[in-house]
Amino acid sequence: MICLVVYDIPNDRLRAKVADICLDYGLERIQYSAFMGELNHNRQSELLQKLRRRVGSQEANLQLFPICDKDARLRREIVVAGDKGCKNRESA
Repeated sequence: MICLVVYDIPNDRLRAKVADICLDYGLERIQYSAFMGELNHNRQSELLQKLRRRVGSQEANLQLFPICDKDARLRREIVVAGDKGCKNRESA
């Protein structure tokens, strides 16, 4: 199942560690504090446990949203990257 992980973490070092963990689980960075990728239920639970241990008592808000394949295919994206212009992408 596709999952979306988003977070708001004020501490730069912790935020970088959380990003590294998401990458270790094969998730793709889709925004500065958002990752998306394929994780089964067990891997989702494992990821959340690892993130919970890493965060400890530090200030953080992490959220994981499971997304069914049908809804993931409906994803729409607008990317504006500096002087490169605007690029629309649709999954399907």
